[in-house]
Amino acid sequence: MAFMYEPFTEDIYKDLKYLNLLAERYSTIAAASTEIINLQAILNLPKGTEHFLTDIHGEYEPFVHVLKNASGVIKRKIDDIFGNTLRDSEKKSLATLIYYPEQKIELILKQEENIEDWYRITLYRLIEICRHASSKYTRSKVRKALPKDFSYIIEELLHEQPGKVNKQEYYDEIINTIIAIDRSKEFIIALSKLIQRLVIDRLHIVGDIFDRGPGADIILDTLIDYHAVDIQWGNHDILWMGAAAGSEVCIANVLRISARYANLDTIEDGYGINMLPLATFALEFYKNDPCLSFKPKFDCEKSYSITEIELISKMHKAIAIIQFKLEKEVVERRPEFNMEQRLLLHKIDYNEGTIELYGNVYNLNDKEFPTIDPKDPYKLTEEERELVDKLKSSFINSEKLQRHITFLFSKGSMYLKCNSNLLFHGCVPLKEDGTFQSVKLRDKEFSGKGLLDEFDRLAREGYFYSNNTEAKSYGVDIMWYLWTGPYSPLFGKDKMTTFERYFIDDEETHKENKNAYYKLRDDENMCNMIFEEFNLNSKDSHIINGHIPVEKKKGESPIKAKGKLLVIDGGFSRAYQGKTGIAGYTLIYNSFGLQLVSHQPFKSAEAAITEETDILSSMVILEQTVERKRVGDTDIGEELESQIRDLKKLLSAYRKGLIKEKR
Repeated sequence: MAFMYEPFTEDIYKDLKYLNLLAERYSTIAAASTEIINLQAILNLPKGTEHFLTDIHGEYEPFVHVLKNASGVIKRKIDDIFGNTLRDSEKKSLATLIYYPEQKIELILKQEENIEDWYRITLYRLIEICRHASSKYTRSKVRKALPKDFSYIIEELLHEQPGKVNKQEYYDEIINTIIAIDRSKEFIIALSKLIQRLVIDRLHIVGDIFDRGPGADIILDTLIDYHAVDIQWGNHDILWMGAAAGSEVCIANVLRISARYANLDTIEDGYGINMLPLATFALEFYKNDPCLSFKPKFDCEKSYSITEIELISKMHKAIAIIQFKLEKEVVERRPEFNMEQRLLLHKIDYNEGTIELYGNVYNLNDKEFPTIDPKDPYKLTEEERELVDKLKSSFINSEKLQRHITFLFSKGSMYLKCNSNLLFHGCVPLKEDGTFQSVKLRDKEFSGKGLLDEFDRLAREGYFYSNNTEAKSYGVDIMWYLWTGPYSPLFGKDKMTTFERYFIDDEETHKENKNAYYKLRDDENMCNMIFEEFNLNSKDSHIINGHIPVEKKKGESPIKAKGKLLVIDGGFSRAYQGKTGIAGYTLIYNSFGLQLVSHQPFKSAEAAITEETDILSSMVILEQTVERKRVGDTDIGEELESQIRDLKKLLSAYRKGLIKEKR
């Protein structure tokens, strides 16, 4: 990427105002020249490794482990560096130490007879891995990643070559002194965490952090502290975002799903939202109702007593009925959503215990509706209204929840274009003929990229705009639509058959038809149409999705349209693993190409530490480049090249005397 200095003429005069501002930072020819040399050199470094995860659904233990082991990248680096010079058991132990340094050292201290020797060998090995992991970055970037307590020492060790006669004793003495002054433990922890940071340059979360699993709040705390992350919102994320914005119907949905998966601890312990009002309400109005259709999913007997399960079931039904009532308010307020068909309470014959639906009459498996007035089935009782007000106040005033949702807005979006990859959680809504579906929002029609952009903008208005404004109200309702609406890019189905799944045994009524996008995922022409819509080159671009689990056990492949589209939801959540046959896919994109990694279920963090069991993963190389991709081939490379052009103009302005150097 060598370049020749080119003089600028007219552009300089047009850009003098900007160039004068740039001169405040690069005040001399020497300073501007140095920065050009630096940026031009960076363009030739290998591109950083990107890590893609999706549909985590609160499963924080496997998520944290996959984050720590970088989907097997660290283990492969250990293999590359040490090859046959270490036994497999030593490599496994070294990998576990890097993943869980604090916990692993505590075990080693109890087992190791000669701890100083172990410290010395381990420090040399970790420094070698760290040196290898940092080799693709500039010293400046590595320096910024170094832990403050040991930054100077680590920098010396990383950029010193052991074995060189002049400094071998210097190098050895650093290690000896670390051991002698009893700082080995802290130094090993610092090196291990630095390795974790250096092996991944950027993390992409392609939606659905929330629901089902027990630790969405832990996952978000982890992501907030991560060095470089972006998030493409999923339908479960947008539901919680709507709840935090004060949407009553979103709050009811969040609580219903949390009860459905016996995951109220996330609500109560994670976010400090008091569940006593809902429990008290449920016990009062559903005390004699077994609520059998509302028994939580999973094998709850291991974690909850029979009494607790009965209470959760009652809470589950109570909030579900409230949700069905609240939906009518939004549907009537927003006729353009076209969701009247999802209002079902008025179709029930409460005397007979039946419902007329889809031209048929179905028996209800649960005929107890103590809070519904058949003459006005959608009206909240006074007690329900009071309960909703309390819950809404709790969600709005949860400091931790609001901090997490603000983070989702600051780092998240409906979609992302990054290094020729288009990331979005669900779909771009299509008609059956394969053309983009048009959706009316506030009397304007949107489709394709424009539709996703508008949804993104409206969701932000719903969260950030002041209360008691129409823009705020509409944005909040849009977040509910994105959760369940027929043309939501995050949901991707014609309807959400929540009522039917609870109250009707006939599974024909449970069907939710997927958007045409999912029928056309294997069509290269469809992918090319989307690339063109989002201004991407169809030859080397990829669509990366989550949302719909890939059923590997049935032979389904995550690779669609000859590699143009990749679906990396393989069942991170335990709720899906019986269906998918695996425990999730992740994706690695490094300077050599794309690598798809499939994972088997994760036992536990405790087993990973004590038994040194890693997630069993298998890798498929999707694309391998003949020539390594460099920073210059990435989006950051384009930005750097733009900066170089500006600096070259500044150099020309200096040399023409249009701007004076400030020495």
